[in-house]
Amino acid sequence: MTDKTPPAQGINKLYFAAWRWHFYAGLYVIPFLLMLAITGFFMLILSTYWSETGDRLTVVPAAQSLSVADQIKAALAANPDATAVSEYITPYSADTVARVTVTGGAQDMIVAINPYTGEVLRQTADGTTWYLWFEKIHGDLLIGRTGDIMIEIAAGLGLVMVVTGLYMVWPRGSGWSAMFIPNLAAKGRAWWKSLHQVVGTWTSLLLVGFFVTGMAWASIWGEAYVQAWATFPAQKWDAVPLSDQTHISLNGDGAKQVPWALEQTPLPLSGSAAGVQVLPEGTVLDYAAMVDLGRKIGLAGRFHITAPTDDTGVWTLSQNTMSYDGSSPTMDRTLHMDQYTGKVLADVRYGDYGLAAKAMAVGISLHEGQIGLWNFLLNLVFLVLVVFICVSGLVMWWRRRPKDLRLAAPPKPSDLGLWKGAVTIAVVLSIAFPLIGAVLVGVLALDVLVIQNSPALKRVLS
Repeated sequence: MTDKTPPAQGINKLYFAAWRWHFYAGLYVIPFLLMLAITGFFMLILSTYWSETGDRLTVVPAAQSLSVADQIKAALAANPDATAVSEYITPYSADTVARVTVTGGAQDMIVAINPYTGEVLRQTADGTTWYLWFEKIHGDLLIGRTGDIMIEIAAGLGLVMVVTGLYMVWPRGSGWSAMFIPNLAAKGRAWWKSLHQVVGTWTSLLLVGFFVTGMAWASIWGEAYVQAWATFPAQKWDAVPLSDQTHISLNGDGAKQVPWALEQTPLPLSGSAAGVQVLPEGTVLDYAAMVDLGRKIGLAGRFHITAPTDDTGVWTLSQNTMSYDGSSPTMDRTLHMDQYTGKVLADVRYGDYGLAAKAMAVGISLHEGQIGLWNFLLNLVFLVLVVFICVSGLVMWWRRRPKDLRLAAPPKPSDLGLWKGAVTIAVVLSIAFPLIGAVLVGVLALDVLVIQNSPALKRVLS
């Protein structure tokens, strides 16, 4: 952003260009990356091993559990002002609780219930958990779409930081050890720099994975660019009438009931002759019948059942890792049934997804730490290392900062002979992630039109 003569002629000028982009991207990215790592840390713990709604509370198994109807009655009895049930979730295993969401009162309540005795073990007001609070900060800074876009920009510039950082630490005749092994004998800023670049190298692949899967939920790259063409096509359902509502309307706060690949797919409608009869004709659909159907089609452990919300709505049975139902992304299954005929209108499994949707199902499960204990521990360590990368970057700048009011940005090469390589990388990133391209163009325009014409700004940003 400023004209400065680079150091000695023998030094690779592209290195200083990469360092400069790495530095300026970091000014924007570091606050967001710290926020994402800290909120992600708490979300990981709360969702996986310390559920606030009591999903993982244990009970003593008995020979016979209560009927689903009796469990629901117990949940309603504990909430006299409630008038209906919107969701029933089966237990993870024989020694864990069932979950019922009751509605119609002053506040929807999530009830964790002993399926053998009907005892209410915990009640939580829907939408009031710490997990949800952290998730909203993590997703949009509590300010809606504007915050979502700000975080998406940070993730995009984070990819720029990874690319430029790897270029800077790439060995140039000095061997690979400095890239992968820290120099613990170094002192001062050199010690911090060695740890920063080694930790950055080891975590670079995970950083890219987290940035990409995180942006899969973002409103521009995710919703409008990738999810729009990777979503499951409802046209595969034979002659099934479709609603103007999509599957994302089934997702409440917190865990997602339907997988990423279905969020933009239209829901089917009840009230036609369409569908496949899998239950005896005349079967009245209720939560008990849906649980029996889930077991009949082979669903083990925990799955969700949601009732229709209006005259054209459908019964929905779903099981997927985004709902924290299990540890394998290949378990995804979403089934819809006509509330009047009991016919199956749609039955979507992991194997029905396209390649991109399958990749995202696995990537999001890894992102959320759902694929077993190793994934949980890996993510915890990774998030701590991300905080260290941010802090060490700030420490390195602090140790070399000037006495006056300047940022001490890396020098801008006056004649970048290898500029084509940098432009190629920028163009590729911009095509893959349009918001990055818009930001890069905006930064260059700001530099040419404003900063270069303001001596005071040039000095501060130099």
